[in-house]
Amino acid sequence: MGERDNLTIDNLMKLLKERDPHQEEFHQAVQEVMQWVVPFAADSSRYNSFTLFEKLTEPERIIQFRVPWLTDKGEERCNRGFRIQFNSAIGPYKGGLRFHPTVNLSILKFLGFEQTFKNSLTGLPLGGGKGGSDFNPRGRSEAEIMRFCQSFMNELFRHIGPDTDIPAGDAGVGTREIGFLFGHYKRLTAQFNGVITGKSPAFGGSLLRPEATGFGLLYFTKHMMKQAGKEVDDARILISGSGNVAQYACMKAIETGAKVLTMSDSDGYIFVKDGLSREQLNTVMDIKNNRRGRIRECTEEFECDFHEGTPWEVEADIALPCATQNEIDKKAAKSLIGNDVVCVAEGANMPCTSDAVAAFHDAGVLFAPGKASNAGGVSVSGLEMTQNAQRLSWDKETVDQELHDIMDRIHDECVEYGREDKHVNYEKGAAIAGFIKVADAMLAQGAV
Repeated sequence: MGERDNLTIDNLMKLLKERDPHQEEFHQAVQEVMQWVVPFAADSSRYNSFTLFEKLTEPERIIQFRVPWLTDKGEERCNRGFRIQFNSAIGPYKGGLRFHPTVNLSILKFLGFEQTFKNSLTGLPLGGGKGGSDFNPRGRSEAEIMRFCQSFMNELFRHIGPDTDIPAGDAGVGTREIGFLFGHYKRLTAQFNGVITGKSPAFGGSLLRPEATGFGLLYFTKHMMKQAGKEVDDARILISGSGNVAQYACMKAIETGAKVLTMSDSDGYIFVKDGLSREQLNTVMDIKNNRRGRIRECTEEFECDFHEGTPWEVEADIALPCATQNEIDKKAAKSLIGNDVVCVAEGANMPCTSDAVAAFHDAGVLFAPGKASNAGGVSVSGLEMTQNAQRLSWDKETVDQELHDIMDRIHDECVEYGREDKHVNYEKGAAIAGFIKVADAMLAQGAV
């Protein structure tokens, strides 16, 4: 029997590593999903096909292009632009654009792969995609960012559309950048449609979109804790990051009655022993969103301590990593476990290493993968697409109720496919639930 006739995780990973030997982030993402899905599929006559998994792990299309632009001093610069159109089995490609110097094909393939299963979990008809550039917006003027976004869109516009591929924001791409990108798309095509989500409500954006990922993260965490007979109220929470997801996760946690002890950026983290107040969070948001400052500046504004490094050494009940991939390694996981953390829910994309996740499972810590717990953002992006198509604008209460319903449904599916004896393996449940819908669509469309 040849390798292609025997569906195992080892044979699948061998193929991927032979094809793309240096794409470590992509290999990690596939390994973390397929460790649960392959055994499930191998026991099923419907899904036991190596070719199906070969196609699931290969993007339908990879677009790479150059992005030339001018600095304010008239100096020429050139960056790389990408769009990974990973899987359109259940709908048009949907996923964010990331502007960050670490962006490369491996990272974008991992993000596009994850996005495929995340979008499947929402129940919305959305395929998976991701894109971006190795451009670093930090320290650049607004005019430079605008010129870069316009140059980026000069190529991207050929490959996207409201029924083809609908980008959104991600790290380094907020409402400002989305405005520049959408404005230039409109100029190039003479069309006003829902081709990009995350827009300002002034021109077609959905209310609650900036809050959606952070709010959804808390909604999912509350479900996890309730499932385990615990509460979020009065819990001590560690949050990493201080961007969009972290800010609104903190806001919803405060509203819930929890105590958020930390927020961070690449310099280090702040610690507030009694938990951040809403006024203190407002200060953080002003520093990060308006002043484009650093988290350490909070020490000049209100009573808190600043520490270099990451916040995972602080004693707490819940950890919400909302910064970047692989920020919690095995050592950090052991620290959290030693401090009796009971729940870890990912707000970022793959912020926990494989070793860290294994340590959480071994210790009986509740763990939610990002494809489930941070799906609130793409959910409201999907709702923004619906509003654009209908030329409607829903109020916050309507959007929030829809978000609640979607996160409820994702949690229920994770429980259905992840139940093991007396506890729930959310990583397993999310992987299998997301896989089934995509695989069924591919099989129905003649994928194998």
